[in-house]
Amino acid sequence: MKISVETCASGTAIPTKFAFGKIPTEGHFELSSNVNPAISWSDAPIETKSFAIICHDPDVPSSGEDVNQEGKTVPADLPRVDFYHWVLVDVPSSMSKISEGADSSGVTPKGKAPGQQPHGITGINSYTDWFAGDPDMNGSYGGYDGPCPPWNDSIMHHYHFTVYALDVETIGLSGAFTGADALAAIDGHVIAEASHMGTYTMNPNL
Repeated sequence: MKISVETCASGTAIPTKFAFGKIPTEGHFELSSNVNPAISWSDAPIETKSFAIICHDPDVPSSGEDVNQEGKTVPADLPRVDFYHWVLVDVPSSMSKISEGADSSGVTPKGKAPGQQPHGITGINSYTDWFAGDPDMNGSYGGYDGPCPPWNDSIMHHYHFTVYALDVETIGLSGAFTGADALAAIDGHVIAEASHMGTYTMNPNL
């Protein structure tokens, strides 16, 4: 099985158009276009009955103590955790591509509702937890929301887009399900998978 994210070669930098945040001309942070990249896949097994798509960043600081703090740097040796940027399940087996902008075309304060889309069922991404205490941004963040690593992080972040071919038409999830929920539900049903990795940073020194 093969996968292509039609914006960057695997292992190269993700363009800012597909990110939630970008390095501004002044200061540390500016909202970006937050458009989902086009993603396509091929050579799935003939037995495939649906697909799941997950994008995650495994490089997120496990502690927010130093995150985006003036005069501080998030150390490279800090333990890291997964942050889910896109959770999509029950993608019809007849599909082999999701077009650019089909799942996100900008930053939506308080998030987009998860649920049924023409290209499958979206769960919530990890911005739901990240913005939980922010009165201007808290809400359920369904579908795709792009990279926005800490501007003072000392390491590059890596974003893994993975397409899973499944032997079931539906994994039975609905509502505010997470990336971890989706991975648990597809366990035992994956008959093929393919991944594409892109990098991103908000640290101008990197």
